Parts: sequence; C-alpha cells; structure tokens
Amino acid sequence: MSDLLRGQFASDTVSRHFDDAALLAAMGRFEAALAAAQAAAGLVPRAAADRIERVAVATLGPAAAVDPARAPAVPARVAPEDDPFSPVELAGAARRAGTLAIPFVKALTDAVAREDAEAARWVHWGATSQDVLDTALALGATRAGAELQAQLARVGDALATLAERHRTTPVTGRTLLQPATPVPFGWKAACWLSPLGRGRAGLGAALDAMRALQLGGASGIRAALGGRGDAVARTLAGSLGLADPAISWHGSRDRVARLGAELATLAGAMARVGRDLSLLMQGEVAEAFEPTGAGRGGSSAMPHKRNPVAAMLALQAGLRAPGLAATLLAQLPGEHERGLGTWQGDWWTLGALFECAGSATEAIGEAVEGLRVDADAMRANLARTRGFVHAEAVTVALAATFGKPAAQATMERICGDAIDRGVALRDAIDRARDADPALGRALPGDRLDALFDPAGQRGDADAMIDRALAEWRAA
Repeated sequence: MSDLLRGQFASDTVSRHFDDAALLAAMGRFEAALAAAQAAAGLVPRAAADRIERVAVATLGPAAAVDPARAPAVPARVAPEDDPFSPVELAGAARRAGTLAIPFVKALTDAVAREDAEAARWVHWGATSQDVLDTALALGATRAGAELQAQLARVGDALATLAERHRTTPVTGRTLLQPATPVPFGWKAACWLSPLGRGRAGLGAALDAMRALQLGGASGIRAALGGRGDAVARTLAGSLGLADPAISWHGSRDRVARLGAELATLAGAMARVGRDLSLLMQGEVAEAFEPTGAGRGGSSAMPHKRNPVAAMLALQAGLRAPGLAATLLAQLPGEHERGLGTWQGDWWTLGALFECAGSATEAIGEAVEGLRVDADAMRANLARTRGFVHAEAVTVALAATFGKPAAQATMERICGDAIDRGVALRDAIDRARDADPALGRALPGDRLDALFDPAGQRGDADAMIDRALAEWRAA
C-alpha cells in the first residue's frame, strides 16, 4: 500500500494509533504488563518482570511501558541494520508463521535473553498469540477513539454555530436534486448536526465495549495459569486501563464488528455533509464555499479551479468504509474457539475504518469551521426558480377555500401554464385570478405577497433547530 496515498486519505491524528510503531508498542506493553501482573500473582519472579519491561521500553519506546505516563525518558531509538523489530523482517516472518505474535515474542524473548537469560524464560508466559494481538487492538482503538471523539466534538460545535448563525438565511430546499421549497440554511446545518449526537453516543458505547482485555491462553480458559488467571487478568486489565471481561472473547468478534459499524456510520454522516457542500460549491449554485489557502483545491491544468477538497476526502472515506465494515460483520461466524482467516486481519481492517472516520471528520471540521456562506447567492437562486418553490404554500392557502383536491388541480394547471409560457409562477397566478373571480377572492394580492416571501415559510424550523442544538449539547 502506498504511504503517499495513505497519507492523503488518512488523518494522522487518529490513524497514527494504528501504524507499525503503535502496534509494536502496544504488543510490548501487553507483554510487560502481563509479566508484572503475573509477578503480583506469584507466577513470575518480580526481577524477571522488571527486566522484561525495561527491555520492552528500550527496544520499542516508552509507549511499551506498563504505565506509559510514568515511563522514563529514553533517547530516540536508532534501529540497527539487523533490528529484530524491523517491520519488514517481522512481516516476512509473520507471513510464514501465520501470526505476527510469534516472531514478535521471539524477538522480545531474544532481546531479554541478551541481558538476562533467566528473565527471558518468562516472556509471554501462559498467553497465546491472539491475547497479545487482540489486547493491542483494544489499546489502539481506545487511543484512536479518544482522538476521534475530540474531532467529532469540533465538527458538531462548528455545525451548531452555523445552525444558530443562519437561522433566518433562506436557501432553496432541494429534493431529488430539484428545487423544492425554501428552508433556512441554519435548519440545513442542524440536519447535518443531528446524526453526530447519535454517532457520538454510539461510538462511545462501541469504544467502551471494545475497551476489553483479551487473556485466555491456548483455548480461552487460561489453563496454563494454574488457577490464578482471574487474579492476573484483573491486575493486567487495571494496569492497561481496560475492562476485565466476564469471559474470553477469542471467538466472539461482536465488539470489533460493532465498533467497525459505528466508524462506517460516522464516515457516512461526514460524507453526507461533504456531498451537500460539493453541490453547494458548484459554480452554477455558488452558495457556500470551503476555506481557501495556498495549495488547497487547485488544478494542475486550470488555474481558476477551487475544488471541494474536504468534500472529496469525506466522500472518499464514506464510500470506502461500508466494505470495510462488511468485512468485520462477515467474520462473526468464526469457527470454535479461534477462527481461521477472520480475526487475523482485524488490526488492518479496524485501523482502515479509523482512517476513514478520522479523515472524513477532520476534513469536514476544517470545511465547516471556515465555511463561507453566500446568503445573497442563496436568495438569488431562490428568485431564479421563478417562484415555483412557493407553489406548495399557495396550494395550502388555496385549499382553505377550495379544498385540497381542487386546490391541487388548480395549481397544477397554473404551474403547467407558467412552464409552457416560460413565465414566473406569480405572473401565471395573476393571469388565472383575472380569469377566475373566485380564485382572485381566495388569493388577494397582499396574501400572495406573503406566500411568496421565504421568511413566512419557516414552519417548525426554529423549534427543530433548538431541539437539534439541545440534543447535541446534551450529548
């Protein structure tokens, strides 16, 4: 996979928690914390546990410490040419072994043995490959999730500000990509905001479920820990900031699938905003614009172009995410205590979903915070519809006198006449009023003036905006 293209379509703030360094550090932290928890339970000598942690920190960085917040400062690691923790070397060995855990544990064991052969005996004691990889996955998801929640809050707050600021700014409502009726642009922004509160809650619940230790040993019952597995798991979970689940989840992948689905849903919500922004930015519409800047949104051939870059990034993520989430959902029926060809790709798949959600959320955050809204263009586009956006309001007013069926038929005839003659709806209505005194009485001139004023067609928009803002703030 090209790192160049990955860098374009990933938010480094979120996706860095799923890069090679983060994976190795999380695996190292699990092994160090496992040894420390086993030492507390009397299964491993304390000196051996301390040595394992020191080597893990020295070879993989402070993030591999049992408590990274209190890890000693260490100089930047300079990998030797024959570095046993080289991602290239580990990847090749993992392909042969069938799991990254095997060459990783061997490399860590060898590194510990070079300093203390006795301590090396206790590396990865009583654990299995999936324990270290699933726990690393939980650690990566926890950190990436915290970053993503912060980004999501930024987008939601920016949309809330936009909704409040443009409560009374009329814009053409569009259904099936055609002009429909006027709506406040602030209401449109509140519609973008509404899914984010639910997304924040759903993502939070999925992250809470994913924040679970995996320690089951060979088949899930921790047989190698001599009846002290529960004590080890409690201590280990506490030191890693994870929950100690009721039972091993080697074969139960619902946590991963649920989190993947929430990430895909979030990416889709951001893509929806991106789609609307891209349409609003079209030259023929020109109602709202992403922020500009040096090197942003240009063209290699056309110097006049100002492309919707944030919208493009969000849409790309929203289109990519569903297939990734489907991969996680498809592996739920794994075999027995450990599936074949299913969970082995979770780090990559879930990491790619975090990439999608993070990239889309970061892009839309930048776009909405710097969004330039052209209220004059919105009004001009409303006028360009030649009044047809007010046809519903006139029909409802007419129904009070003629009844709904007759009013609908009358307005369809008047609209057809206006379209055929290429005139504005108001002109066609005035012509019909002149020909039909009853219509003139039902639609006097001052009444028509009000019906063709977008400010008078706000419906329940203000109440809806208020509720959407309250829901967001409560979330």
